[in-house]
Amino acid sequence: MKNLSNDFPILKRKFHAAPFVASAKRGRRLIYLDSAATAQKPKAVLNAVRNFAENHNANPHRGIYALSEEATEMFEVSRKVIGNFIGTKDPNEVVFTRGTTEGVNLVAETWGQVNIKRGDEIIVSIMEHHSNFLPWQRLVKEKGAKLVVVGLTKEGLLDLKDFNKKLSRKTKLVALAHASNVLGTINPIEKISSLIAKRYTLNARPVLFIDGAQSAPHMKVNVQKLGCDFFVFSGHKLYGPTGIGVLWGKKGILEAMPPYQVGGQMIKEVYLDKVVWNDVPWKFEAGTPHITGVIGLASAVKYINKIDMNTVRKHEKDITAHALAKLSKLPYVQIYGPKNVNLRTGLVSFNMKDIHSHDVASALDEYGIAVRAGHHCAMPLHDYLNIDSSVRASFGVYTTKKDIDALVVALTKVYEMFAPSADLLDEENK
Repeated sequence: MKNLSNDFPILKRKFHAAPFVASAKRGRRLIYLDSAATAQKPKAVLNAVRNFAENHNANPHRGIYALSEEATEMFEVSRKVIGNFIGTKDPNEVVFTRGTTEGVNLVAETWGQVNIKRGDEIIVSIMEHHSNFLPWQRLVKEKGAKLVVVGLTKEGLLDLKDFNKKLSRKTKLVALAHASNVLGTINPIEKISSLIAKRYTLNARPVLFIDGAQSAPHMKVNVQKLGCDFFVFSGHKLYGPTGIGVLWGKKGILEAMPPYQVGGQMIKEVYLDKVVWNDVPWKFEAGTPHITGVIGLASAVKYINKIDMNTVRKHEKDITAHALAKLSKLPYVQIYGPKNVNLRTGLVSFNMKDIHSHDVASALDEYGIAVRAGHHCAMPLHDYLNIDSSVRASFGVYTTKKDIDALVVALTKVYEMFAPSADLLDEENK
C-alpha cells in the first residue's frame, strides 16, 4: 500500500528532542503509534466536518425549511453509509452514540435492566476493556446475577474450551471484544456464534454482544456473518471525529428495549400522563445529535472504503509482522499476545526488562514517538498476566516500516540510558 501519511496533516508536526538526543536530530517528525487509543484524521474528514459547519449547518429532523431538510438528508445518508460499512440490512438498526462506552452502557441499562434476573449469568473474557466489563459488573451486582469470566490459552487466545464449559442454561448474555486492545488477539466471533446456536434452542439462546472498537478500524466487519445481536464501535478510532459512536442491534431487539435517555426527538407524542416513543433508531437518540460527528464518521468510512478494507488489513498485518520480528530480536523486550499475525490486529504490547512502561513511553516521546503506557483500561487482563502495566505500539493506515525501525532504534537507546540503573537493581536483588 502506498504511503498515506500525507493525507494526515498532523503527521507533518515536528517535536523538539530532549538534551540527551543529538542536537542534529532535534525537531524530529511525529511518529504516531497510538492509533488504538485514537486514530489521526485525514484531510477528507476534516474537510467534510468543516464543509458541513460552513455550508449546511442546521438541526436535522426539526425544521421544514430547506437548510434543515438538507441537513436531515446528509445525516440520514451518513447513517446508510455507516450501516453498509458493517453489513447492516437496515440502516435504522444503526443507533448513534457518543462512543463504544455509551453503546455498552445503553444496552446494559435498557436490555439488561429488563432481561437480566437474579441467578442469571453474563459471560465476558479476561481480555475485556473496562468499557465492556464495568457495565456488566454493575448490572449483575444490581440484579443478583453473576459475572462469569473466560480465560486465555498460553498463546494469548480466548480459551474456547473454558468458554464452552462456562456456557450454561443460566447464561443470558455473552459480551466479548472482537479484538483485544492489549494483546491484539482477534476472537473467533463467527465460531462462537455458531457454538451458541448449536447449544441452545432459539428461544433460550443467550444474546451475543460484541465490542468492535478494535476491529472495525482494522478488518472487514459484517454483523450478519458474525451472527451477533449487538455490535458497538467508536468513530475516533476509525479516523473519524471524537464523540461519535455506533450501536448496531437487531431491529426486533431494539424495538423491545426501553429508551436510554428521554427528551427531544425521541418521542412521537407527549401528554401530561403518557408518552409515545419514536421509532428505532431515533428512540435512542435523545436531544440534538452530534451532527458533524456523524458527517465526519461517514467521510472516514468513505476514505477507508476507497483504500479497501482488505488492503488495510494486509498493510497492518505486514506492519505488525515487521514489528514482531524486530522487537523479538531485543533480548530485554517481552512481547504479549499471539505470535501469528493472522490472529491479531495491528498493535504490539510489550515491556522492557526492569524499566517501567511509563519511563519507556516518556523516553520515546523525546524521539517524537507516541506510544501508550499503562494498563490500557484493562486492569483485570494485566493482573491475569501478572504485570502492572505495558507499553503499546498500535498502528494505522499511515504507519510505515520506517516508523517501526525508528521505534526499535529508539528502544535500544532507551535501554542503554536505563541499563546502568537496571543492572544496579539486579545486583541489589541478588
